[in-house]
Amino acid sequence: MYHFIRLGRPLFLAGGFALHTLGIVIALYSGASLNLSALLWGQIAITATQWMTHYGNDYFDLEADRTNQTPTLWSGGSRILPEGLLPPGVALITAVLLASIAIFAAFVLVFVVRTGPLTLPLFILSLTLAWFYSAPPIRFHSRGLGELTTAILVTGLTPLMGFYLQRGNLEVLPLLAIFPLACLQFCMLLGIEFPDASGDARAGKRTLVVRLGASRAAHLYMTVLLVAYLALPLLIAFGLPMRVALGMALMSPLALWQLWRVRCGDHLNPARWNRFMFFNVGLLIGSAVVQVVIFGLLLGMK
Repeated sequence: MYHFIRLGRPLFLAGGFALHTLGIVIALYSGASLNLSALLWGQIAITATQWMTHYGNDYFDLEADRTNQTPTLWSGGSRILPEGLLPPGVALITAVLLASIAIFAAFVLVFVVRTGPLTLPLFILSLTLAWFYSAPPIRFHSRGLGELTTAILVTGLTPLMGFYLQRGNLEVLPLLAIFPLACLQFCMLLGIEFPDASGDARAGKRTLVVRLGASRAAHLYMTVLLVAYLALPLLIAFGLPMRVALGMALMSPLALWQLWRVRCGDHLNPARWNRFMFFNVGLLIGSAVVQVVIFGLLLGMK
């Protein structure tokens, strides 16, 4: 059981809870009343989809993980399958079961909770992107699209679904809040790919870091990270609350620190990989939590 749980990497599920909560809080701030059934079934669908991705990725990326000689705490998969601790079929069967749970939850939301006509299309899109991130024949991560796909799925669709299930329609505000988080998610994925690049290249997993090379990928990382913060004045102009933007800006010293560490070559230094990726993850999750807290405080002021 211990190896089975490790295979699913439950620690990474925290992001799904934080981003779903963000969508819910923005919906309440926008005037929605809390729908507890939509919250619970929505979280079941989101968590099942995310967990499906964890098990599925380890199954479909087995060859890349076997050739990866530089795994870290944050990259290279769970290491359960390459080390032979469980048969690969366990991961595939579990991924399929979790996909079934996500679909069931989506149908409950549509036909029992009645959350609106976009519920099923949003979940189908999410499930499709999540499955084909690593699954053939599409394998987004091997087409240089995995980073964008993940940014759309995790920091885009997850809070959007939380918002829609509560509000019943889509609006501009959640998109404004999501944009800098999507940039941070994109950067986090690039950061995680640096240690895996050699093994990925040998296994034919053509991530952006493999395609661009370490130098150009590092410049892309720095550019997108800067865009996340330089875009804040424009986002305010389009309607993002000033306090939310200021909360995001409070995280900028950590972003600047990450930029400096890339300039110093931490993304290429095995001794610093775990710390570098820890702060990438922390920057994303911390920024999402900051937004949740500030939108919650603004809600309380109404």
